[in-house]
Amino acid sequence: MKNISFRNDVLPLKNVLYRLALRITLSHEEAEDIVQDTLIKVWNKRDDWQEIDSIEAFSLTICRNLSLDRMKRAANDNSSIEESNVDAADTTSSPYEDMMKKDRIETVRRIVNGLPEKQRSCMQLRDFEGKSYKEISNILGLSEEQVKINIFRARQTVKQKYQEVDKYGL
Repeated sequence: MKNISFRNDVLPLKNVLYRLALRITLSHEEAEDIVQDTLIKVWNKRDDWQEIDSIEAFSLTICRNLSLDRMKRAANDNSSIEESNVDAADTTSSPYEDMMKKDRIETVRRIVNGLPEKQRSCMQLRDFEGKSYKEISNILGLSEEQVKINIFRARQTVKQKYQEVDKYGL
């Protein structure tokens, strides 16, 4: 029998949930709201936790679905989702290096944000969260083969577009 604890098993997932929601919505405020809603939904299902194979996959699935629902609602409201902030660069290098690093990070972020949602989600879970193909498959409701294809295509697109930008300075 599994003994799932909200404090030990669910709360530590909040950063992973936030990053997934942010990758889908591209909005810090939306992502924070979605994490709160996800935690509430997971808590409200606490009576069913014993039947859940992976509380992490369950939580990530709820987070993804809430994020996609918000995106659909935002699209219907004709609001813009292009308001993503750039994190402050660290101050251990010269201002020029900081600017170059910040530009490269922003370029990659812009390219990744421009990917189709499934590719973005697969890439986020695999490359940034370190999930296995099987875990991603369970979370996103795709076959492992579809997950691998989405990740491959996402990486190819990011690499190709980054090289184009780097080559032409766009």
